[in-house]
Amino acid sequence: MSEAGADIDSLAELDRAVINAFQGGFPVVERPFEPAAAALRDRGFDVTATELLDRIRRLDERGVLSRFGALVNAEEIGGAATLVAMHAPEDRFEAVAETVNAHREVAHNYEREHPHLNMWFVVSVADEGRVGEVLEEIETETGQETYNLPKQREFRVEAKFLLDGPIPDGDVDLSGLGPAVTPTDRRALTPLERDLVVEIQGGLPITGTPYADVADAIGAETPWVVETVKRFEREGKVRRVGVVPNHYALGYTENGMTVWDVPDDVVGEVGPAVASLPFVTHCYRRPRHEGVWPYNFFAMTHGRSEAESDRRIERVRETMAEYWDVADGDWDSLFSTRILKKTGIRLEERAAANTQ
Repeated sequence: MSEAGADIDSLAELDRAVINAFQGGFPVVERPFEPAAAALRDRGFDVTATELLDRIRRLDERGVLSRFGALVNAEEIGGAATLVAMHAPEDRFEAVAETVNAHREVAHNYEREHPHLNMWFVVSVADEGRVGEVLEEIETETGQETYNLPKQREFRVEAKFLLDGPIPDGDVDLSGLGPAVTPTDRRALTPLERDLVVEIQGGLPITGTPYADVADAIGAETPWVVETVKRFEREGKVRRVGVVPNHYALGYTENGMTVWDVPDDVVGEVGPAVASLPFVTHCYRRPRHEGVWPYNFFAMTHGRSEAESDRRIERVRETMAEYWDVADGDWDSLFSTRILKKTGIRLEERAAANTQ
């Protein structure tokens, strides 16, 4: 599957360094570009805070980045989301896709290579009980059975896409900078926290004072915004803060969802081992569906070519084989062939439902 993007061959060394260095671990301080630029200077790049800001802004404008800012963990904000598979007959595929996509609760929908389950979508809802209702509606409207595959255990969600060039391991971590905060075990959001989540979900302003700009937008004090984003990072409500690349623009066009029938007694060992592979971006345990779907383990890989993707999948298989005897029929790889819908997960509704 391909998507038009920027000409990555034209990216300067500094651009590549920025993309590799700051996909996580960006400082959460009032003027974050100053320590970030200092970290690059320590790596041999003569760059000021203003120059770094301008670079990130231009990368964003060119489509190399999807956004800059905090990656919100929707699961910790409220509501629920689940992965769903279904069969769309070839002669009705477009009609089925249109019907599925018409549901506002369907956030992402992909066509994938599989002889039967060729449509895969995510349902995101504010009320967990709504998932079953949405699937019933889709089954009634399409005449096709749906297979709910909720996440049973998460081993990794860390979609980092590195480029050839400087800082190839992406190991600049400035997350230790920022205010001292104390995590809480409170699940519900306050009204002001809800406003903050909604304001930052699409990214931070690319300015010298992004948190002050957010504070102005929601009527809060800048120190409170900085402290709350840092606390959310500690609590898991924010997965990381940094640049978020458009992986298609970076050439990562091969999107392989590998699925495995892992013996239940070794899943707990296999999961962390596969999650430790640097090119695995998502890694979960999900339920099987007897007679239709025998796989209980999902590992998502991305590659810049079919050959690279194949090599990475083979690495996953080799890692699996350290824990159990993997036969050819015990796994499959489902590549995306088309994006059918991609609208986001309507975080506003999920956050609002979890506000007290």
